[in-house]
Amino acid sequence: GAALLLLCLLLLCLSAAGNQLQKEALLDFSSITPINNVVQDPRSGRVYLGAVNTIYQLDEALREEARTVTGPKEDARTCTPPVSTPYCQDTKPSPNVNKLLLVHPSNDSLIVCGSRYRGICSLLNLSNVEQQLYYSDSKGERTYVASIEDGVAVVAVMSTYINKDGNTFNVFLVGKGYGSLDSSKLISTRILQDYRDWVVFESIIEASTVQATPFVPKYLHDFRHAFKEEGFVYFLFSRTMGSTDNKNFTFVSRLCEDDPHYYSYTELQLNCGPGNRYNKVQAAYVASPGKELARGMTESGQYGKVLAWHKVLFMVASPDDDGADSALCMYPLNTINERLVDIISACYSDSGKIAGIPAVDIPYSYKTDEFCTSHIDVSSLCGADFLPSPLASKPEFAQQAKAVIIRRGLLTAVAIAVENDHTIAFLGNSLGEVYKARRGWNVMCGSGWFLEVCKVMSRESVQGKGLGEESMITKVPVQTCHLKTDCQSCVSPWDPYCGWCVLEGRCTRRSDCRRAEEKNGWLWSPKQQCVKIVSFNPPNLSCKKTQQGARCPQFENPDPVLIPVGFKTTIGFEGINLDVYQVLEKKIASLLPSFTVTLYSCSLGREDCSLCKNADPKYRCVWCVKRKSCVYEKLCTNDQGTECPDPHITDIIPRYGPVRGGISVTIKGSNLGIHKEDIKAISVVGVPCIHQENKYAVSTSVFYYLILQDPIARSVHPANGSKAGGTVITISGFNLDTATREDIAVTVGGVVCFEKAMTAKEAQAFVGDVPCYVNALQDDKLFLDPPSSQPQARSKRHRRRRDTSSDTLDLLIKFGNGEWVVGSVHYESNNEVPLFIIIPAVIIPMLLIILVSVYCYRRKSQQAEREYEKVKHQLENLEESVRDRCKKEFTDLMIEMEDHTNELSEGRIPFLDYKTYTDRVFFLPSKDGANDVMITGKLDIPEARKAIVGQALNQFSNLLNSKTFLINFIKTLEGRPDFNARAKVYFASLLTVALHGKLEYYTDIMRTLLLELMGNYVDSKNPKLMLRRSETVVERMLCNWMSICLYQFLKDSAGEPLYKLFRAIKHQTEKGPVDARVKKAKYTLNDTGLLGDDVEYCVLTLQVLVHGEGPDVTPVKVLNCDTVSQVKEKIIEAVYRNLPYSQRPKVDSVSLEWRPGSTGQILSDLDLTSQKEGRWRRINTLAHYNVRDNATLVLSIVLHTQQNYDQNQDNQEESKNVLLKRNALLEDDKVFHLVRPDELDEMKSKRGSMKDKSMTKAITEIYLTRLLSVKGTLQQFVDDFFRSVLCSGAVVPPAIKYFFDFLDEQALKHDNVDEETVHIWKTNSLPLRFWVNILKNPHFTFDVHVTEVVDASLSVIAQTFMDACTKTEHKLSRDSPSNKLLYAKEISTYKKMVDDYYKGIRQMVSVSDQDMNTHLAEVSRTHTDKLNTQVALHQLYQYASKYYDGIIQSLDEDPAAQSKQLTLRLQRIAAALENKVTDL
Repeated sequence: GAALLLLCLLLLCLSAAGNQLQKEALLDFSSITPINNVVQDPRSGRVYLGAVNTIYQLDEALREEARTVTGPKEDARTCTPPVSTPYCQDTKPSPNVNKLLLVHPSNDSLIVCGSRYRGICSLLNLSNVEQQLYYSDSKGERTYVASIEDGVAVVAVMSTYINKDGNTFNVFLVGKGYGSLDSSKLISTRILQDYRDWVVFESIIEASTVQATPFVPKYLHDFRHAFKEEGFVYFLFSRTMGSTDNKNFTFVSRLCEDDPHYYSYTELQLNCGPGNRYNKVQAAYVASPGKELARGMTESGQYGKVLAWHKVLFMVASPDDDGADSALCMYPLNTINERLVDIISACYSDSGKIAGIPAVDIPYSYKTDEFCTSHIDVSSLCGADFLPSPLASKPEFAQQAKAVIIRRGLLTAVAIAVENDHTIAFLGNSLGEVYKARRGWNVMCGSGWFLEVCKVMSRESVQGKGLGEESMITKVPVQTCHLKTDCQSCVSPWDPYCGWCVLEGRCTRRSDCRRAEEKNGWLWSPKQQCVKIVSFNPPNLSCKKTQQGARCPQFENPDPVLIPVGFKTTIGFEGINLDVYQVLEKKIASLLPSFTVTLYSCSLGREDCSLCKNADPKYRCVWCVKRKSCVYEKLCTNDQGTECPDPHITDIIPRYGPVRGGISVTIKGSNLGIHKEDIKAISVVGVPCIHQENKYAVSTSVFYYLILQDPIARSVHPANGSKAGGTVITISGFNLDTATREDIAVTVGGVVCFEKAMTAKEAQAFVGDVPCYVNALQDDKLFLDPPSSQPQARSKRHRRRRDTSSDTLDLLIKFGNGEWVVGSVHYESNNEVPLFIIIPAVIIPMLLIILVSVYCYRRKSQQAEREYEKVKHQLENLEESVRDRCKKEFTDLMIEMEDHTNELSEGRIPFLDYKTYTDRVFFLPSKDGANDVMITGKLDIPEARKAIVGQALNQFSNLLNSKTFLINFIKTLEGRPDFNARAKVYFASLLTVALHGKLEYYTDIMRTLLLELMGNYVDSKNPKLMLRRSETVVERMLCNWMSICLYQFLKDSAGEPLYKLFRAIKHQTEKGPVDARVKKAKYTLNDTGLLGDDVEYCVLTLQVLVHGEGPDVTPVKVLNCDTVSQVKEKIIEAVYRNLPYSQRPKVDSVSLEWRPGSTGQILSDLDLTSQKEGRWRRINTLAHYNVRDNATLVLSIVLHTQQNYDQNQDNQEESKNVLLKRNALLEDDKVFHLVRPDELDEMKSKRGSMKDKSMTKAITEIYLTRLLSVKGTLQQFVDDFFRSVLCSGAVVPPAIKYFFDFLDEQALKHDNVDEETVHIWKTNSLPLRFWVNILKNPHFTFDVHVTEVVDASLSVIAQTFMDACTKTEHKLSRDSPSNKLLYAKEISTYKKMVDDYYKGIRQMVSVSDQDMNTHLAEVSRTHTDKLNTQVALHQLYQYASKYYDGIIQSLDEDPAAQSKQLTLRLQRIAAALENKVTDL
C-alpha cells in the first residue's frame, strides 16, 4: 500500500534536512504506474524509482532526467528463460514489478531486478538509466535473483567477497522470501562480474542450510531490511515457527561478511512490546542514537551502556494481520551481538544451554537434538561449520524491548536523524501520513517521545489528482523554522531543528545562526525560555527612528580584503558621518552593515611543500617544517623551510608496459617540483625517457615517454675458434640486458649462432682413398653414398698389410683442415652362380608343390562340401527343433507368468524396506557379508561407556559436517598405500550412512571431489577412464548416491519388470535339471553354466501336506531328478508363496516324509541307501526313492530358528554343501548329483583320434542351442526391463537429469572432452555403476533368494546391458564368446535405446538446485532415523583412529582447519572414545 510512498517521503525528508527551504511549495514527481522501490545515489543526489514496467532517473529536485521501460514482457509463470526456448509456452504480456533497486557505486551502475523471467537482474548506467550495461537471460537458474511472486519481498546490501586466491570481488547479498516457483535460496551472494566459471549475478556461495531446504515454505519468511555493520551482514525479517498456527515472529540474522559458507548464519528473535504484542516487523532503520538518546537509554537500564556513536536498530512492528496499532522499538547492535555470541557459545561449549536452560534452537532441521555437543573456543570462530543447520535463539532467550512509541494504525516506515544532539524519528503509516517524533522532556509528562504530523500532501489530494497512493514521490522539509516569527513560537514545539537566533532575531537551525556558539546566541530549551529586553540605551539609534537619514554612517573599502584563517586580523575601513557616534566608539561594530572580505586557508589544496611554494604570493603562504603543512607566514615564524623535502613517489601508471617502450607513463607523488623545468631527467632502469612538459602538474604528476635503449658491444672473447663451431663466445659491452632473449640475434660471419657451422658442400668423406658423395648434413648425422666398387687403394694404416679383398677400409671424414676416422667399411665378395643351374633348381620344386597342393585342395573341398551339406541339414533340423521348442516353452512360461502377474497386480512384489535395501547395497558385498556390524547394528560397547561414547560420536558427527575436516580426512586416507579399494568402498558406504541426515551436504562433498577427480583425469589426457572403476572414495559415494536417489524409482517403475524378469529366469531354469553340486543347468543363458549331458527326467506333481496346518494339500511340480533339498525348496516356495523369502522356513529346518503305504519314509539327500560308485556317492533324488506322480508328501518343521535371509545370504550354497558333508556316511566319500566332476575332467583331457575330438566338441556344443531356446523364451521380459530403464519418455528420476547436466556442464569447460567421453561418463555413472549392480543382484531390491544358476543367467543379461551402453562397436567372429553371440542381433537396438535415452534427458527441463536439494532433504527426513547412524560413526572413527597421526598432520598444515580448531576437536573426540593421549 502506502508503505513505499512513505518510505520515499522519509528518504527525501532526510535529504532535505541539510537545505533551508525558502518556500513552502513541495516538490513531487508522479509515475504512471505504482512505485515499488526508491534509492538515492549519495554522491550525485540523484533519485532512482523502480516502478512497475519503468525505471525513472530524477535529479535532486525530482525532475525527470531519464527513464527506461522494463515491461510488459512476454512471459509465463512456468517459463524458463529465454522465452524463445520451446519450454516457454502460453506466454502473454505480463507486468514487470520492480523487486530490487541497489546502487553499485564501484562501477557507477544501478542493479535492477524485476519479477519477470524468474527474477533476472540487469545493470543500468547511473548517469543514464536508458543505457543498459549488462543483461543476460541465458545463464540458467544460477542467475535468478528475485521472485516472480508479488507478495515476496526482496532486500539486499552491497558487500565484497575474497576468494581462496585472495582476489576481491564486488557482490551483493540478497535476502528473499519463498515463492512457489522461486529458488529456495533464503540468503545468496551474487557476484557482479564474470570470473572463471562464475557469471554476473550468479550465486557464488552454496550453503544448503539456508539455500536449499524443504522446510522453507512453511516458515513464510518476510524480509524487510538488510544492512552491514563492522564486518557483519544483518537481515531483518519475520517468519513462523514452522507449526500450524502461522503466527509470525521477528528475527534478526547475522553472518560474518567474510564467511564463505554462511557457517556463521545465526538468528535472534526480537520481541517488541508487552508480551511481544508487536510481533511482525514492518520496517527498520539503523543509525547512531545521538548524545541525548544514548544517555536516556543507558539511564533506563534496559539497553546496557549506549554511547552516542554506537549503532541502534530502530524497528516499527505491528500485531499479526491487525493494523489497529503499531509500535517503535529500539535494539542496540551491541546487545544484539552479545546475545548472538551467547547463543553460539551455548551451542559450542554448553550443550546449547544458558544457565542450565536450553537456549539454542535448530529451526531448519527435522532433527534438533544432540547437535550442540562440541566444546570449541568460540572466540576464534566465525560460525559453526560443522553444524547441520543454522542456529537460532529459543523464544525464552529472545531480545526484549519495550514499545517507546505506540500509534493507532499501521506504521510502515521509519527513518532517524540526529540534530543538536537530539534524536528525531520520522514514522510513516499506511494512510499516507508522516509523523515526526523526538525524545525529550515535558513539564506535564516528564521524559518521553513526542509527535507532530508533517505537513504532507494528504491521501485525498493525491487521489484527487487521479494518482494511486504508490504513484507519487514528494520531497518535504523536515523543519519549517523560517515560518516562526517570534521566539516563543519558535521554541514552543521543542523541535531540535529550530531555535531562536538572538542577534539575528529569527528562528533558524543552529547551523544557520552565525553566532550560535556564543552564550545565549541561539536559544533552544525544553523549558521554552526566550530573551526578554528590559532596557535599551540610548533609546534612539536608527537613522529611520531619529529622522537623521542624511547623516547615517556609511562604511566601505575594508582593508585587508584577504584574511587568513586562524590568524587574528584587524580590519580597517573608510566611512563618513561617523562624528555623530563618537561617544559610542566601542559600540560602533554593531552598526556595521555587511561587506565582503575573503577568508582563505593556505593548507587547502596545498598538501606538500612544492604546492605551497607555488601559491600566489599575495596569500603569503609558507611551508612550515615543524607543522609539516602550508600556513600563513605569520603563523610559522621560526620554522620556515627554504628547501622542500625530497620528492616522494606514490604510484607509477601504468606499472607494466612493452619492453620496446613507446608508451606514456605517469609518476604520481608529492614534492615533484614547482616548475616543469625542475624535472631535470627521467630514466627507467637506466633508460632515458622523454619528459612531456605540456602535461606536467605542479608537485603531483610527471608525464614522460619511455623509449628503448640500444645495446652496445665493446669486445668479443675469444677472438678465434674452431671452424666446426661449438666454441662459447662472450660478448662484453653496455645495455646488453635490453629486451628479451627472443629479441636478440647473434651472428658470426653471417651465420646465426646455435646453428650448423658448416654445410654439406663443405664436408668431405673418403673410403680408403676414394671420395664419397655427401648427400645431407644434419646436427648429428652425415648421409653418404659409398663408391660403387671396392677401392684398390688402402688407407695409410693398412698399406703394409697384404692386399686382400676381405680387408676393411677406413671411413675418413674431413671438415676444413680437421680429419676424423669414424669407422671402417667392408665390401663383400660376389660369387656368381650360372643361370642354367639356378632356374631348374628353383622351378622344378615349385611345380611339384603346386601339383600336390591342387590335389589336396580338391580332395578337401569335396570332403568339406559333403560335411557342409550334412551340417546344413542338421542345422535346418536343429533350427526347426529350436523354433518349435521356443514356441512351446514360451507358451508354457507365459501361462506360468500369468499367475505371477496376478500376484503382482495384488501388490505382492516383495520389495525390501529402505534400510534393508541400503544395508544390502552398501554392506552385503563387504568381507563379513550379512554379519557385517552395519547390518546387525550391534556394537560391543560396555554399558558404563555408552553415554560417553554416544556423546563423543555426536561430536564426531558434527566434525564430519565440517567440509574442511572431511576433505582432509578423505584425502589423508586415500594417500595411504594400505587404504585399498575394498577399504575405500566400505569407507564411502559408512560415510553415506553417517551423512544421510544431510544429503545436500553429502552431495556438495561429492561434487567437490568429483570436480577434482575430473580435473586429474582431464589433465592426464585420459578423461575416458573416469568413473570406470571404484578406485576412489568419491566413485563409491556416487554409486551410493544413485542408489539412494533411485530407490523410489525402483519401487514405482523399474522394480516390476525387474522382478518379472527374475521370476521368469528362475522358472525357466528350474523347469529342467539343475546339478546341485556343479551348479549347472539344462536351461540357462550362460554357456559356462550349461549342463552338457542329456539327463533323462520327467515332471512329477506332488501333493504336499503341511504338518499341523490342516488337511489342505498343495500341488507342487518337481522333477524326478531333483535332490531332496531341491524338492524342499520348490515345496517351500509353493506353500509359502505369499511370504517373502526371509520369513519362510529354511531347507535345513524342515523334513520331508513320503507315505507310499501305511508307513512313512523320511527323505534326505544322503542316507544308507545312497548309491555309491567307487569313491563317489550320488545324492538321493526322487527317482532314487521311486517317488511317483501324484504322490503325497508331508512337510514338517523340525527346527525353529530365527535366522533370516539377512544373516547369511552369500553363504547359503556353502551351508548346503556343509550339510551334505555332515550327513555323509563316510567323510572321505565324494558326492555328486547328476554329473561326476571327474567325468567332465576326463572328457576335457581325453586324447584320441581327430574324429573322437570332433565328436566330443560336437556333442558339447550341440547343447548350446538350448541357450537360444532360453533366450527366445525370455526375450519379452528382457525387453520390458530395458524399456523401463532406458525410456526418457516416461518418468526420469530427477537425480539422473541433475547429474547428467552436471557432466555436460563440466565437459564444456574442457577442450579435450568430446561427446564420446561424455557418453562414457554417463554410462560409467549410471548403467554400469547402478543398474548392472541391481540387475545382477535382485536380492538387493527384493526379499528373494538368488541361486547360482539364476545368477549366471542374470550375468549374461547384465553383460548385454553393458555392451549396449558402450560406444565401441563389437566385431563378432566364430571365436567370440557365446554370451556375446547370443544377443548380437539385439545389441544394435539396445544401443539406439541408450543413445535416445541420453538425448532425451539432455532435452528435458533442467532440475534446479532447489528441486534436487528439496528431494534430497525429503529423503533425509523420511529415512535417516531408520539407519544405523551411530554404528556408522563408530566404524568411521576406526579409520580416524588408524590414521590418526596423518590426519592430525594434515589438519595442522591447513590454515582453514587451524582457524576452526579442527585438530583440537579431533583430539578431544579421541580422548573421549579411546582415552588417546593428546596435547590437551
